[in-house]
Amino acid sequence: MTVPKAQPESPDRRSLHERIAADLRDEIMSGEISPGSSLPSTAHLKARFDASNATVQKALQLLKDERLVVGRAGAAVTVREHRQRTVRPASFMAPASPGDPYRWLAEAAKSGASARSTLLDVGERRPPADVRAVLGLPGDGLALLRSQILFIDGEPIELVQSYYPLDIARGTPLTGRRKIPGGTPTLLAELGYPPRLSVDRVSARVPTQSQYEALNLPTSLPVLRTLRVVHSDHERVIEVTVLVKAGHLYELQYEFTPE
Repeated sequence: MTVPKAQPESPDRRSLHERIAADLRDEIMSGEISPGSSLPSTAHLKARFDASNATVQKALQLLKDERLVVGRAGAAVTVREHRQRTVRPASFMAPASPGDPYRWLAEAAKSGASARSTLLDVGERRPPADVRAVLGLPGDGLALLRSQILFIDGEPIELVQSYYPLDIARGTPLTGRRKIPGGTPTLLAELGYPPRLSVDRVSARVPTQSQYEALNLPTSLPVLRTLRVVHSDHERVIEVTVLVKAGHLYELQYEFTPE
Protein backbone atom coordinates (compact mmCIF):
# COMPACT_ATOMS: atom_id res chain seq x y z
CA MET A 1 0.00 0.00 0.00
CA THR A 2 1.32 3.41 -0.98
CA VAL A 3 1.34 5.89 1.84
CA PRO A 4 0.59 9.41 0.60
CA LYS A 5 3.26 11.92 1.36
CA ALA A 6 2.43 14.60 3.84
CA GLN A 7 1.97 17.99 2.23
CA PRO A 8 4.44 20.60 3.46
CA GLU A 9 2.94 23.44 5.40
CA SER A 10 2.60 26.68 3.50
CA PRO A 11 5.26 29.01 4.94
CA ASP A 12 4.37 32.52 6.04
CA ARG A 13 6.47 34.62 3.70
CA ARG A 14 6.26 37.65 5.96
CA SER A 15 9.02 38.30 8.42
CA LEU A 16 8.17 38.14 12.13
CA HIS A 17 8.26 41.91 12.59
CA GLU A 18 5.76 42.31 9.72
CA ARG A 19 3.44 39.76 11.35
CA ILE A 20 3.67 41.57 14.69
CA ALA A 21 2.90 44.89 12.99
CA ALA A 22 -0.05 43.31 11.15
CA ASP A 23 -1.65 42.04 14.38
CA LEU A 24 -1.15 45.35 16.17
CA ARG A 25 -2.39 47.28 13.13
CA ASP A 26 -5.59 45.25 13.11
CA GLU A 27 -6.16 45.89 16.82
CA ILE A 28 -5.58 49.62 16.31
CA MET A 29 -7.88 49.91 13.31
CA SER A 30 -10.66 47.87 14.91
CA GLY A 31 -10.53 50.00 18.07
CA GLU A 32 -9.33 47.16 20.29
CA ILE A 33 -6.48 49.52 21.19
CA SER A 34 -8.24 52.88 21.35
CA PRO A 35 -6.91 56.27 20.20
CA GLY A 36 -4.57 57.78 22.77
CA SER A 37 -3.95 54.45 24.47
CA SER A 38 -0.50 52.94 24.93
CA LEU A 39 0.53 49.85 23.05
CA PRO A 40 1.49 46.81 25.15
CA SER A 41 4.98 47.06 26.59
CA THR A 42 7.99 45.70 24.74
CA ALA A 43 8.32 42.95 27.35
CA HIS A 44 4.69 41.94 26.80
CA LEU A 45 5.10 41.92 22.99
CA LYS A 46 8.31 39.87 23.22
CA ALA A 47 6.51 37.22 25.26
CA ARG A 48 3.35 37.29 23.15
CA PHE A 49 5.16 36.83 19.84
CA ASP A 50 8.24 34.97 21.10
CA ALA A 51 10.33 37.70 19.53
CA SER A 52 13.54 39.52 20.29
CA ASN A 53 13.68 43.13 21.39
CA ALA A 54 15.09 44.16 18.01
CA THR A 55 12.24 42.44 16.16
CA VAL A 56 9.60 44.15 18.31
CA GLN A 57 11.25 47.52 17.74
CA LYS A 58 11.23 46.95 13.96
CA ALA A 59 7.50 46.21 14.13
CA LEU A 60 6.82 49.36 16.15
CA GLN A 61 8.85 51.43 13.69
CA LEU A 62 6.63 50.20 10.86
CA LEU A 63 3.56 51.47 12.70
CA LYS A 64 5.27 54.79 13.40
CA ASP A 65 6.19 55.15 9.73
CA GLU A 66 2.57 54.43 8.82
CA ARG A 67 1.47 57.30 11.09
CA LEU A 68 -0.68 54.99 13.21
CA VAL A 69 1.29 55.44 16.44
CA VAL A 70 3.68 57.95 17.96
CA GLY A 71 6.50 57.38 20.39
CA ARG A 72 9.75 58.76 21.61
CA ALA A 73 12.68 57.41 23.57
CA GLY A 74 11.82 56.60 27.17
CA ALA A 75 8.06 56.94 26.65
CA ALA A 76 5.29 54.50 25.80
CA VAL A 77 4.20 54.16 22.18
CA THR A 78 0.65 55.49 21.84
CA VAL A 79 -2.04 55.27 19.19
CA ARG A 80 -2.66 58.51 17.32
CA GLU A 81 -5.93 60.25 18.06
CA HIS A 82 -6.90 60.14 14.37
CA ARG A 83 -5.66 56.65 13.61
CA GLN A 84 -8.29 56.18 10.88
CA ARG A 85 -10.70 58.66 9.33
CA THR A 86 -14.16 57.69 8.17
CA VAL A 87 -15.24 59.06 4.80
CA ARG A 88 -18.93 59.26 3.81
CA PRO A 89 -18.96 59.48 0.00
CA ALA A 90 -22.66 60.41 -0.04
CA SER A 91 -21.86 63.67 1.74
CA PHE A 92 -19.79 64.93 -1.23
CA MET A 93 -22.34 64.42 -4.01
CA ALA A 94 -24.69 67.40 -3.65
CA PRO A 95 -23.60 70.81 -5.00
CA ALA A 96 -22.44 73.27 -2.36
CA SER A 97 -24.67 76.23 -1.59
CA PRO A 98 -23.56 79.61 -2.97
CA GLY A 99 -20.64 80.94 -0.95
CA ASP A 100 -20.06 77.64 0.85
CA PRO A 101 -16.75 75.72 0.58
CA TYR A 102 -16.34 72.42 -1.22
CA ARG A 103 -18.32 69.65 0.44
CA TRP A 104 -15.21 67.67 1.40
CA LEU A 105 -13.69 70.76 3.02
CA ALA A 106 -16.85 71.27 5.06
CA GLU A 107 -16.86 67.60 6.12
CA ALA A 108 -13.21 67.81 7.23
CA ALA A 109 -13.94 70.96 9.23
CA LYS A 110 -16.65 69.12 11.19
CA SER A 111 -13.94 66.94 12.74
CA GLY A 112 -11.75 69.94 13.52
CA ALA A 113 -9.27 69.17 10.74
CA SER A 114 -7.54 71.65 8.46
CA ALA A 115 -8.07 70.72 4.81
CA ARG A 116 -6.81 72.02 1.48
CA SER A 117 -6.26 70.84 -2.08
CA THR A 118 -3.58 71.31 -4.73
CA LEU A 119 -4.42 71.17 -8.42
CA LEU A 120 -1.91 68.97 -10.25
CA ASP A 121 -3.06 68.81 -13.86
CA VAL A 122 -5.83 70.02 -16.17
CA GLY A 123 -6.06 69.03 -19.82
CA GLU A 124 -7.42 66.67 -22.43
CA ARG A 125 -5.95 63.28 -21.62
CA ARG A 126 -6.46 59.59 -22.50
CA PRO A 127 -8.21 58.02 -19.49
CA PRO A 128 -7.51 54.54 -18.08
CA ALA A 129 -9.36 51.67 -19.76
CA ASP A 130 -12.09 51.35 -17.10
CA VAL A 131 -12.81 55.09 -17.32
CA ARG A 132 -12.90 54.93 -21.14
CA ALA A 133 -15.36 52.07 -20.95
CA VAL A 134 -17.74 54.04 -18.73
CA LEU A 135 -17.48 57.13 -20.94
CA GLY A 136 -17.92 55.05 -24.10
CA LEU A 137 -14.60 56.21 -25.55
CA PRO A 138 -12.48 54.31 -28.10
CA GLY A 139 -8.96 53.21 -27.21
CA ASP A 140 -7.46 56.54 -28.26
CA GLY A 141 -10.36 58.63 -26.95
CA LEU A 142 -9.82 61.72 -24.85
CA ALA A 143 -11.61 63.30 -21.90
CA LEU A 144 -10.91 66.37 -19.81
CA LEU A 145 -8.82 65.49 -16.77
CA ARG A 146 -8.77 67.52 -13.58
CA SER A 147 -6.24 65.99 -11.17
CA GLN A 148 -5.64 67.15 -7.62
CA ILE A 149 -4.31 65.96 -4.29
CA LEU A 150 -6.16 66.54 -1.04
CA PHE A 151 -4.44 67.32 2.26
CA ILE A 152 -5.73 67.07 5.83
CA ASP A 153 -3.65 68.63 8.61
CA GLY A 154 -0.79 68.98 6.15
CA GLU A 155 -0.70 65.30 5.15
CA PRO A 156 -1.56 64.10 1.60
CA ILE A 157 -4.63 61.91 1.99
CA GLU A 158 -6.18 61.37 -1.42
CA LEU A 159 -5.21 61.49 -5.07
CA VAL A 160 -8.21 62.53 -7.20
CA GLN A 161 -8.37 62.23 -10.99
CA SER A 162 -11.69 63.35 -12.46
CA TYR A 163 -12.60 62.91 -16.14
CA TYR A 164 -15.35 64.79 -18.01
CA PRO A 165 -16.86 64.27 -21.49
CA LEU A 166 -15.38 66.85 -23.84
CA ASP A 167 -18.78 67.97 -25.13
CA ILE A 168 -19.63 69.02 -21.56
CA ALA A 169 -16.24 70.41 -20.53
CA ARG A 170 -15.02 72.43 -23.51
CA GLY A 171 -15.61 76.15 -23.22
CA THR A 172 -16.40 75.99 -19.51
CA PRO A 173 -14.42 76.74 -16.32
CA LEU A 174 -13.69 73.00 -16.07
CA THR A 175 -10.83 73.56 -18.51
CA GLY A 176 -9.22 76.30 -16.42
CA ARG A 177 -6.16 75.67 -14.24
CA ARG A 178 -7.84 77.09 -11.18
CA LYS A 179 -10.15 75.87 -8.45
CA ILE A 180 -13.87 75.97 -9.12
CA PRO A 181 -15.99 77.88 -6.59
CA GLY A 182 -18.23 75.42 -4.78
CA GLY A 183 -16.62 72.45 -6.55
CA THR A 184 -17.44 70.65 -9.79
CA PRO A 185 -20.89 69.40 -8.62
CA THR A 186 -21.97 73.05 -8.29
CA LEU A 187 -20.59 73.96 -11.74
CA LEU A 188 -22.10 70.89 -13.42
CA ALA A 189 -25.49 71.78 -11.96
CA GLU A 190 -25.12 75.33 -13.29
CA LEU A 191 -24.28 73.91 -16.73
CA GLY A 192 -27.54 71.92 -16.72
CA TYR A 193 -26.11 68.60 -15.54
CA PRO A 194 -27.11 68.25 -11.89
CA PRO A 195 -25.63 65.15 -10.20
CA ARG A 196 -28.44 62.63 -9.63
CA LEU A 197 -26.76 59.31 -8.94
CA SER A 198 -23.23 58.34 -7.91
CA VAL A 199 -22.02 54.75 -8.22
CA ASP A 200 -18.79 53.63 -6.51
CA ARG A 201 -16.66 50.58 -7.23
CA VAL A 202 -14.06 50.15 -4.49
CA SER A 203 -11.05 47.85 -4.62
CA ALA A 204 -7.85 47.36 -2.63
CA ARG A 205 -4.65 47.49 -4.65
CA VAL A 206 -0.91 47.72 -4.26
CA PRO A 207 -0.07 51.38 -4.99
CA THR A 208 1.57 52.35 -8.24
CA GLN A 209 4.82 54.25 -7.98
CA SER A 210 3.12 57.57 -8.75
CA GLN A 211 0.47 56.92 -6.09
CA TYR A 212 3.15 55.85 -3.61
CA GLU A 213 5.04 59.09 -4.15
CA ALA A 214 2.03 61.44 -4.29
CA LEU A 215 0.55 60.11 -1.03
CA ASN A 216 3.96 59.89 0.67
CA LEU A 217 3.27 56.29 1.65
CA PRO A 218 5.79 54.71 4.05
CA THR A 219 5.32 51.15 2.78
CA SER A 220 3.51 49.29 0.02
CA LEU A 221 0.39 48.69 2.10
CA PRO A 222 -2.72 48.51 -0.09
CA VAL A 223 -4.52 51.65 -1.15
CA LEU A 224 -8.27 52.00 -1.56
CA ARG A 225 -9.13 52.77 -5.19
CA THR A 226 -12.60 54.07 -5.89
CA LEU A 227 -13.99 54.33 -9.40
CA ARG A 228 -16.86 56.82 -9.02
CA VAL A 229 -19.36 57.33 -11.84
CA VAL A 230 -21.69 60.33 -11.55
CA HIS A 231 -24.92 60.38 -13.57
CA SER A 232 -27.19 63.30 -14.34
CA ASP A 233 -30.69 63.31 -15.81
CA HIS A 234 -31.55 60.55 -18.28
CA GLU A 235 -28.63 58.50 -16.88
CA ARG A 236 -26.10 60.73 -18.64
CA VAL A 237 -22.56 60.11 -17.33
CA ILE A 238 -21.12 63.53 -16.50
CA GLU A 239 -18.07 62.67 -14.41
CA VAL A 240 -15.86 59.64 -13.78
CA THR A 241 -13.35 59.93 -10.95
CA VAL A 242 -10.55 57.68 -9.73
CA LEU A 243 -9.86 58.31 -6.04
CA VAL A 244 -6.90 56.71 -4.28
CA LYS A 245 -6.27 56.89 -0.54
CA ALA A 246 -4.09 55.00 1.97
CA GLY A 247 -6.04 51.90 2.97
CA HIS A 248 -4.66 51.78 6.53
CA LEU A 249 -5.68 55.36 7.34
CA TYR A 250 -9.19 55.57 5.89
CA GLU A 251 -12.43 53.66 5.81
CA LEU A 252 -15.53 54.27 3.68
CA GLN A 253 -19.01 54.46 5.18
CA TYR A 254 -22.08 53.77 3.05
CA GLU A 255 -25.74 53.83 4.06
CA PHE A 256 -28.29 51.52 2.45
CA THR A 257 -32.02 50.96 2.58
CA PRO A 258 -33.76 47.68 1.63
CA GLU A 259 -34.70 47.53 -2.02
